Amino acid sequence: MRQPTIFISHGGGPCFWLDGPSGRAFDGLKAYLSGLLASLPERPRAILIVSAHWEEKRVTLGAARAPGMIFDYYGFPEHTYRLSYPAPGAPELAEQARGLLAAAGVETALDAARGFDHGVFVPMLIVDPGATIPILTLSLRDDLDPAFHIGVGAALEPLRDEGVLILGSGNSFHNLHTFFDGEAKAAAGFDAWLTEAATKPSAEVRNALLAQWSAAPFARACHPREEHLLPLMVVAGAAGADAGRRVFRDAVMSKAISGFAFG
Repeated sequence: MRQPTIFISHGGGPCFWLDGPSGRAFDGLKAYLSGLLASLPERPRAILIVSAHWEEKRVTLGAARAPGMIFDYYGFPEHTYRLSYPAPGAPELAEQARGLLAAAGVETALDAARGFDHGVFVPMLIVDPGATIPILTLSLRDDLDPAFHIGVGAALEPLRDEGVLILGSGNSFHNLHTFFDGEAKAAAGFDAWLTEAATKPSAEVRNALLAQWSAAPFARACHPREEHLLPLMVVAGAAGADAGRRVFRDAVMSKAISGFAFG
């Protein structure tokens, strides 16, 4: 069955394994992610994940058969560096996706050594704790051009009809300098704009708005650098003509956080 495309927040570092208020702040997100597979039309045969934590000069696909772990967060308790996510890779799917991207004129590369960064393993440990679904990872291109990444998603849309869930892992708010300041206005304002844009019934209008996201109210206050928003562009491009809907919303440290699904 045709799979949707979904944009999720992956929280903050190893947030689901932290004690005290810092961990409990993400309880709502954890509950949503734990029910994500049950919300799908059927269990996907593979998941293609675009992580905000992987940028390359060319769009690059992870081709390892047994990806390792990349602990790309710092200053957290020792036990959070012993997490393990032994899901299989999907090198054959990587080749198929690479062919679709090449047909769309997108220059690509393969990385047979790339492991799972925390934009992958943190949410997936909640989504599929048994690590049974093969994972294909996809990088951002490091110019972070939103229209280009919408085009990347559009090229990958056919995979949805082959049982592949396309998952964008980032955050609708990502400004670590203001995350703990208790101010809610900027995040709420940008979240309202983002929700309206992502849920436009016309895919053409939606994608045009997302391509110009930096002109939105409070855009740069919420994303001084846009790498955590770019996975949404890939997901929206892969949505094709499917309409979007907000499937998650919470306030974490007073900051509005939303997730979206298409199809």
